[in-house]
Amino acid sequence: MDINFIGENLLPGQIGQFFVILSFGAALLSCIAYFFASKDPLDTAWKTIARGAFWINTISVITIGSILFYIIYNHLFEYHYAYAHSSKALPTHYIISSFWEGQEGSFWLWMFWQCVLSTILVATAKSWESPVMTFVMLCQTFLASMLIGVEVFGTRVGSSPFILLRDAMNWPILSDPNYLSMISDGRGLNPLLQNYWMVIHPPTLFLGFASMIVPFAFAGAGLWQRRYKEWISPGLPWALFAVMILGAGIIMGSFWAYEALNFGGFWAWDPVENVSIIPWFTLIAAVHVMVAYKNSGHAYFTATFLALISFVLVIYASYLTRSGILGETSVHSFTSLGMSGQLIIFNAIFFFVMVGLLVWRRKELPSTQKEEDIYSREFWLFIGALILTVACIQIIATTSIPVFNAIFGTKVAPPIDPIPHYNKWQGAFAVVVMLVTGFTQFLKYKRSDAKKFWTSLLIVLAITLILSAGVVYVTKVYTNIMYILITFGAVFCILANGKILTDAFKGKWRLAGSAVSHIGFGLLLIGALVAAATSEVISQNSSGYIAVAGFDQVEKPGENLFLTEGEPVQMGDYRLTYMGDSVAMPNVFYKIKYENIDEETGKVKEEFVLTPFAQNNPQMGGLIGTPSTKHYVTHDIYTLITAAASDSHTNDTKASDSEKSGFEDYDEPATYEVNLGDTLRYRNGFFIVENINRDAKIENIPKGEDDIVFGLKIRVVAADGKEFQAEPLFLIKDGNVFDFHKDVEEQGLRFRFSNIKPQADKLELMVYQKPLPEKKWVVFKAIKFPYINFFWCGTIVMTIGFLMAIYRRWKDNRPRIAS
Repeated sequence: MDINFIGENLLPGQIGQFFVILSFGAALLSCIAYFFASKDPLDTAWKTIARGAFWINTISVITIGSILFYIIYNHLFEYHYAYAHSSKALPTHYIISSFWEGQEGSFWLWMFWQCVLSTILVATAKSWESPVMTFVMLCQTFLASMLIGVEVFGTRVGSSPFILLRDAMNWPILSDPNYLSMISDGRGLNPLLQNYWMVIHPPTLFLGFASMIVPFAFAGAGLWQRRYKEWISPGLPWALFAVMILGAGIIMGSFWAYEALNFGGFWAWDPVENVSIIPWFTLIAAVHVMVAYKNSGHAYFTATFLALISFVLVIYASYLTRSGILGETSVHSFTSLGMSGQLIIFNAIFFFVMVGLLVWRRKELPSTQKEEDIYSREFWLFIGALILTVACIQIIATTSIPVFNAIFGTKVAPPIDPIPHYNKWQGAFAVVVMLVTGFTQFLKYKRSDAKKFWTSLLIVLAITLILSAGVVYVTKVYTNIMYILITFGAVFCILANGKILTDAFKGKWRLAGSAVSHIGFGLLLIGALVAAATSEVISQNSSGYIAVAGFDQVEKPGENLFLTEGEPVQMGDYRLTYMGDSVAMPNVFYKIKYENIDEETGKVKEEFVLTPFAQNNPQMGGLIGTPSTKHYVTHDIYTLITAAASDSHTNDTKASDSEKSGFEDYDEPATYEVNLGDTLRYRNGFFIVENINRDAKIENIPKGEDDIVFGLKIRVVAADGKEFQAEPLFLIKDGNVFDFHKDVEEQGLRFRFSNIKPQADKLELMVYQKPLPEKKWVVFKAIKFPYINFFWCGTIVMTIGFLMAIYRRWKDNRPRIAS
């Protein structure tokens, strides 16, 4: 019996699913037709069919995206994708982000960009169109299969973005014909993704992934068609474009991590970060070897192999992040949708195509009998590419530990702390790459004058030594030899390429692109190094205690400060005041005023307000904070909310008078082991453990001959300068231990002298504080990132350099394309 579900709008999904199937069929037909067109270029019938199928695929992909956005934008929660990734509270720009939050949306984004790039290829590739588009449409076929969402012989193929909620979930209410009336809203967008960078970062990253197929396709077509030397010229601009776009996407991810994630940085060596940077490194290596081959005829196999393997690694990255295999080692990988098998087949097909082509044509590949001269640029470009490749092997080996465990049944544990693990290895690789990038600029192709080379090199090395010493001194990275070496390498790279850039002003603009991109990378490396090595937590809490239950389980109390609304607290050079909050659901924005006070005049030298925000998301473990940052030329001040009044958990159950212990009105106590003279902070000031009163007396309790009574003299100093005295008592009577608390009512404090530990030479003190229901409070962490702007500026400069290089290669290749 069919159930008529009330309120469902099924037509968009039915149309969308039709175009999903059509996109797959058209991509497959186009791939087959382009294959046969490549075998007989004179037979135009196959090319006509291939182009027609390609345009059908393109129209289908655009239609799929339009319908899916319509479903999300109009909150049609009968569709699982709309329910799982959006909500009515999301503004339009975050609805756009929710479009590609799920696997299905991100696969669509990849398909869309391949359609855009393919349109350019069809218009410009000329004689390369058929063989190149064969590979591109093969990839498009696999991507389209990821969205089909059907079962074939009991095996699920793909995951449709148009599946209905009642088909995707097994909730009892979904059998009710009126279930939509019980679903008021969707789950919403992951709070970590509610950032403007996530509107532009994924499209840029997936454009980078999509563009990686083009160098693969040119290299594969060159082998297939025996046009071994020809593919380098048209393939090089595309390789440069892919490097530029993927690099920009990766750096945008760093911006997002810096501005939205709460780990306090821009790179954490998370597996998802790693798998995006690996193909970027290999394609950078490919570009350099391609340039070397174009100018000297050396290292053809290496150039071809690197261009091919780069896209294979993109597919492998997709497998790692989408199969669920990194679920326990990555904080932002996708969960499995049952497509692991498809992704493995996708990866295997392109891997075997690569290996098959190289083995098939191995005896015909161009080679040179003469070895490269050690004083030639092509020799060191090859060495640099080799170093980048080894660096990738180290990253991918560690990142793939869960894969190795799954294949071989082993139980190898990933690094407990990945950041120092990767920094140790990649720091050394970075030094060598920077040095090679620098001195290669003084070499010429085929053969260089050794005397001129050493003269130029030694001059720049001497200047580098002086400048890097100054950089190390100013930035204070002299605590670690690796930091010093990386700084030296980056400065050397900048200076060496700067010399080439000066030649551009003499008219040699052809070389300027590579020099600018290398300078940008050097600046980026210095910025990343200095910011990571010298960042410091400036919200230091000398008490090491935060009066929030369970706070020490999720954060370090010593790196966080407690702020009560309207009550200033000094933090280094700044006086901080929590000014209140504002709500823009689902986020709460907290206003924290920073004031830099002149010690002599007492006047405010600088004042600004930061507005970090957070939302309470039980599905993600509680309060999710998004930082706010004050940007200076030489540093950033980064502020993150780690707890807030709205996030506190209180017990509303009232105890009866007979059950009251006298401590119900206080928060959970902080227990300290102290010595005389210790100073400790509390919420509104500090207190000093001054002395022990050995002659203390307890009212109404007579002291026996063997009884011992001690009083602990405590001086309390409030933030407004007022002082109070307290003397909690410790009693040993008839072999039993008792303690008697002492209150400072004006400050909401209660002290208990609870134990004496002679072996440790410590006194145990318990401090209770009354909650402040009348005033809001927040706990925050502030971090100072020195010279972080080098990182961002380096990114911009590097991208400009890539654009210049792409334009140069496109201009050089234009006559060949026209022919």
